[in-house]
Amino acid sequence: MWRARKVTPEGGLQLLQQQQQKSYSHIPRPSLSSSHQVIASCISFFSFTCQTKWLQWFPKWRVLGESARQWDPAAQPGSRTALLLEACLADMVSPVTVVKSEGPKLVPFFKATCVYFVLWLPTSSPSWFSALIKCLPIFCLWVFLLAHGINFLVAHRSASRILAGLIFSAVGDAFLIWQEQGYFVHGLLMFAITHILYSSAFGMKPLDLKAGLVMTLVSSFCYTFLYAYLSGPFTYLVAVYIALIGFMGWRAIAGVQLCNDLWTWTKLSACIGAVLFMVSDLTIAVNKFCFPVPYSRAIIMATYYAAQMLIALSAVESRDEDDFRKRN
Repeated sequence: MWRARKVTPEGGLQLLQQQQQKSYSHIPRPSLSSSHQVIASCISFFSFTCQTKWLQWFPKWRVLGESARQWDPAAQPGSRTALLLEACLADMVSPVTVVKSEGPKLVPFFKATCVYFVLWLPTSSPSWFSALIKCLPIFCLWVFLLAHGINFLVAHRSASRILAGLIFSAVGDAFLIWQEQGYFVHGLLMFAITHILYSSAFGMKPLDLKAGLVMTLVSSFCYTFLYAYLSGPFTYLVAVYIALIGFMGWRAIAGVQLCNDLWTWTKLSACIGAVLFMVSDLTIAVNKFCFPVPYSRAIIMATYYAAQMLIALSAVESRDEDDFRKRN
């Protein structure tokens, strides 16, 4: 971001006292409470003595740091640190803000999910009405993404790919309504395309080979467990599907690096969503090919709807970053 001064602890304390005595009324910034001023002073002190680029710890703060390059690196570095902290405290997107802004758009999804679990239509007699009720929460997630604007979806490929994945998911849900009539493979194909789209939306950066190795081991274990119960074309189809969903899970988990500056709440949302999706599909596979799972339908649908909602929420990240940059 900028070069930190090399000072001794005593010199840093004197510099801190000088900074506290100076007035920065000519710099437009939001007002800080006394507790925030203490925090700003402490961070200013440690940034001089420890020479740590603390802005890299939080991606939203790092965005603000980009604008600091336009300032004179030798002029009042302490005031820049305090000013950046003030802007972060005022403008950083918090989970509470997200709930307030995105929560109302998800109300139809929650209502549709409640309708599905309340009606609990029997799977033994599939119909177009039961398919509609099952797909209705996914339709609401379409609306959730479309509510952010067509221009938003066109400008951000990750969001448009997640929307495309939700479309294929709805088609796959409809096919699985008639899985006993021979449409299970069709549903499997639709969800395979969904995982490809989600993987593309999550991207290949950061790579995180350790997470990839873990997901490879987990996927291999799951396929080894299922292999004894598979026969015919399912031996290969399930292998390909597990590879695809494992790859999707890897790309989602790789985005969450808590020890670096590469995670946000939306990346965490995508990670949890991908894990829940794998739990849902593994329950389907065990219940269909191995042995009956108690309360399998409730487990499958609860984890599935939660996974789709969290993955849809991950598309909001690019919009938050754009709004954040416009305000600064």
